[in-house]
Amino acid sequence: MHLVLEGSEHAEGGHCCHHQDGSETADRAADSDGRYDKVPSGYSGAVYTCPMHPQVRQTGPGSCPICGMGLELESAAMAEEGPNPELVDFTRRFWIGAVLTVPLLVLAMGPMVGLGGIRQAFGERGALWIELVLGTPVVLWCGWPFLVRGWNSFRSMNLNMFSLIAMGVSASWVFSVVAVVAPGIFPVGFRDADGNVPVYFEAAAVIVVLVLLGQVMELRAREGTGKAIRALLDLAAKTARVIREDGREEEIPLEDVHVGDRLRVRPGDKVPVDGIVMDGRSAIDESMITGEPVPVEKVQGDAVTGATINGTGSLVIEAKRVGADTVLAQIVEMVANAQRSRAPIQKYADKVAGWFVPAVIGVAVLAFIGWALWGPVPPLSYALIAAVSVLIIACPCALGLATPMSIMTATGRGAQAGVLIKNAEALERFEKVDTLIVDKTGTLTEGKPRLVSVLPEPGHEEAEVLRLAATLERGSEHPLAEAIVTGAEDRGVALGAASDFQAVTGKGVKGTVDGKSVALGNLALVTELGIEAGAFTEKANARRDEGETVMFVVLEGQVAGLVSVADPVKETTPAALKDLHALGFRIVMATGDNERTAKAVAARLGIDEIRADVLPADKARIIADLQAGGSKVAMAGDGVNDAPALAQADVGIAMGTGADVAIESAGITLVKGNLDGIVRARRLAHATMRNIRQNLFFALIYNSLGVPVAAGILYPFLGMLISPMFAAFAMSASSISVVTNALRLRTARI
Repeated sequence: MHLVLEGSEHAEGGHCCHHQDGSETADRAADSDGRYDKVPSGYSGAVYTCPMHPQVRQTGPGSCPICGMGLELESAAMAEEGPNPELVDFTRRFWIGAVLTVPLLVLAMGPMVGLGGIRQAFGERGALWIELVLGTPVVLWCGWPFLVRGWNSFRSMNLNMFSLIAMGVSASWVFSVVAVVAPGIFPVGFRDADGNVPVYFEAAAVIVVLVLLGQVMELRAREGTGKAIRALLDLAAKTARVIREDGREEEIPLEDVHVGDRLRVRPGDKVPVDGIVMDGRSAIDESMITGEPVPVEKVQGDAVTGATINGTGSLVIEAKRVGADTVLAQIVEMVANAQRSRAPIQKYADKVAGWFVPAVIGVAVLAFIGWALWGPVPPLSYALIAAVSVLIIACPCALGLATPMSIMTATGRGAQAGVLIKNAEALERFEKVDTLIVDKTGTLTEGKPRLVSVLPEPGHEEAEVLRLAATLERGSEHPLAEAIVTGAEDRGVALGAASDFQAVTGKGVKGTVDGKSVALGNLALVTELGIEAGAFTEKANARRDEGETVMFVVLEGQVAGLVSVADPVKETTPAALKDLHALGFRIVMATGDNERTAKAVAARLGIDEIRADVLPADKARIIADLQAGGSKVAMAGDGVNDAPALAQADVGIAMGTGADVAIESAGITLVKGNLDGIVRARRLAHATMRNIRQNLFFALIYNSLGVPVAAGILYPFLGMLISPMFAAFAMSASSISVVTNALRLRTARI
């Protein structure tokens, strides 16, 4: 098993079909599945498609004619603000159905739990009519979308879960309505002393409400796609300050910026578009692109990226890429493409339905024919009873519960352990992952530089070297400077006064401390000052090999010592990596750091493979390459730059301490942002999928054994024909066993 940090999943099995580009409407309409493509050639508006069957395309929302799934926007960037209309509709249907079903259940099941007085108050005949009044709107209005999908599945002969749901609900409701309105047509053996026939409105209503609950859960999970895109788009500046030819500055909407415009970027502002610095100097926080916390110095001629954050300097830039050509826009498109190409795994219940539906229909038809030809008088009544009993006992009430109950319980258990699961799909995918890709900064490490060591040269004290460095850096907002100043304060070192502060781009800083010239920087700065650094290089390299950033402290033209700063590895990381290896994972570290630092960290932690100097687009490409080779890839990351890779991965794992867009793009979020959460998530995935498979077995065993009995197979031998009441009991028994088994996940050891 391989574990790769940062990954994405592709569709599998017979449902695997990669999304085509939205512009290929004419070609798509001409293929073998063109009958499902309802988008006219040249249409440029919103297009809805089925995640599982991309050949299904139309200009408005609806359900897939093949599998019954709700259609999604082909381009997530087309999503409008506000709630999903389908989610609003299904939520309304769910709550109205639940409100009507609760009294219906009390009325129907009350005598079994000591509440028979309620039914007696209305009288048996009155109670039956009340059940009809309560149950009918649940079936015909709340459940209408499922009845339509079921009808479409039979019309197109693409049988699926909605085929079973529509068939079972319809059979229960029609049988019950006939039993209330015309009980006299039923054989005497199916009527009580008062001539009433048992009804099953509560069974039909419960099925509808449970399926609605499952649909609402799925729709809420799918909304994350649009949220991730909107979170990315919100990173961009809304306006830009353009410098006109006469020198006048004017604030304009971002969409009005053109290539070649000269723009002012004030201190603290977001860079509006990708461009080149024409004038000024500043440090820019590029962590949303690179994931690295250290701001990058920018001077004339340097490239800047839109949506990055300017530091304390003022810049004039020339716009080079605007609109859809910017790096941010490309990241948005990468996320949208990865999410759109990831088709949902076919649910176990749908796989079962593939053979269960036609088998049940076949048995019901055979039972009706058999009883109609050879049954006792009146043969057609017995034939109807047998056929309806078969359909009721096969109704997928427990199948509808099997996955949602396990998922709801598992997500609650995961939340207790700091593991947030977006949906069942993420758990199912994570069970099969064999490679894990992890980012370094903020995932393996804390993401905040810290002073690690001070190494004075002979003749100098440690406190003296640290005081010189911290005093010089006190006026800087650079994270490395902040780490040195904070380190000095923590060690109780009193700082002096600095003057003549000067930043040397890409090399370090110079100034005067207590009247003495002091410099702090890298080897290039030492060389520039004319100092022979050969004797210090080996010592500096030894610290770099530990993953540290080393700076030389120069006092009056002589090296006084070294200070080193590092992004500390999280305390939980070594043990978590050991556990992940024990689970058989292969761990790959993908980072924007240089190779020397990356190798130092990897060697210390026992990581199997590194990919250094990695850009955002590279992470998603690395994952795609691994997937093309047959690997199932998970990716753990925390930055905006990780979002495309998180979406591309079979399973994206976001550190809860990271960016909102990373969390939205991920299937699993670790609240504490520690890798040991991945270990818990893996164990939870195994436990949950095992539980779901057990539930599906329980859901089917009663029904499968009951179907031939309901059809009358025992009648020739034992003279026994079960009534629909036994069929309803079998449904209830399977549902109870599913719920009870699912609740065991609350105490799962993860």
